[in-house]
Amino acid sequence: MGILIKPIVTEKMTTQGDKLNRYGFIVDREANKIEIKNAVEQMYGVSVKDVNTANYHGKRKSRFSKAGVLTGRTNHFKKAFVTLAGDDKIDFYSNI
Repeated sequence: MGILIKPIVTEKMTTQGDKLNRYGFIVDREANKIEIKNAVEQMYGVSVKDVNTANYHGKRKSRFSKAGVLTGRTNHFKKAFVTLAGDDKIDFYSNI
């Protein structure tokens, strides 16, 4: 799983999967659309029609503790939204 890190399983993405045949993944930040398309097709055995990507940058966070104010940030990550062709479906719950 070098390119695909994990699927996005939220209420919004589940609705898009049902209505628009679109699924979301957290992917490697260096991966391009062609590599993402090939990875999804190989892993799930489906044909991909379109790939959209979005880069998210980490937010700055701070909290108060006994040691004083601790500051840091969340991680940067990249999302890929994959639209499948035809009647192909991905079932994330089949292994449960």
